Amino acid sequence: MSPARHVLAELAGLLACPECGLGLEPCDRALRCAQGHSFDLAKQGYVSLLTGASTKMTGDTPAMLDARAAFQGGGHFAPIADAVAAAAPADEPAAVVLEIGAGTGYYLARVLDTAPAARGLALDVAKAAARRSARAHPRAAAVLADAWRGLPLRAKTVHRVVSIFAPRNPAEVARVLRADGRFVVATPTVRHLAELVGPLGMVTVDPDKDRRLSESMAGHFEILDRTTVDYPMKLDRADIANVVGMGPSAFHDDGRDLAALPESLEVTASVTVSVYGGA
Repeated sequence: MSPARHVLAELAGLLACPECGLGLEPCDRALRCAQGHSFDLAKQGYVSLLTGASTKMTGDTPAMLDARAAFQGGGHFAPIADAVAAAAPADEPAAVVLEIGAGTGYYLARVLDTAPAARGLALDVAKAAARRSARAHPRAAAVLADAWRGLPLRAKTVHRVVSIFAPRNPAEVARVLRADGRFVVATPTVRHLAELVGPLGMVTVDPDKDRRLSESMAGHFEILDRTTVDYPMKLDRADIANVVGMGPSAFHDDGRDLAALPESLEVTASVTVSVYGGA
């Protein structure tokens, strides 16, 4: 059994059947609830709990995930990953960490590296992301699901939830997070990648993003801590192609001319890492 499938079997009791809400149990190569609903464990190490009509959420494409893995592999966002891991350490015995919109599972893996007893669940709506994030860490597994339909977990089962540059569902996070749990959210500031926005016509950061985040959290969470991570990155053209291709700007490529940029460019990384607790 692969490490991810082993973790899924261990954490099955925390998961909830998306059809009836009952708990799931491992059975052969599947997870099954008492009502008989069954969900196969994919050989890549993830389980699909995405049911019903097609989701309206647009997940990352394989090309976007390749670009993201290459950029993250270069260490350019390591300070952000370190800040996320430090924001709410998962040091409780048998802690469970959930990453929503996990993509490659990069941030979840960093959290697990700092929490030797914790196990992780990477949740994403894209099958390619579930396949990739299932391999992100030996103590992580992946779930294919749409967070906006509801998180397929039982109430008050998760110690930490992280959401990095990803959509989130505060009401559902509040439901699955333990009373002493923490919700860590990382969002870009208006300075993030600013040197590339104009020359490459990238999607800009909404200057009202912090206010909208606060409004979405109201009634579910209260802010406990907030830190800005801001630093320069030295990027070459391949790095720039990856950072453009891994985010929302990849859906709006109108023939950007990277050749017009210098061979190397200093680009700002600027992110707010917020820690929330139950309201």
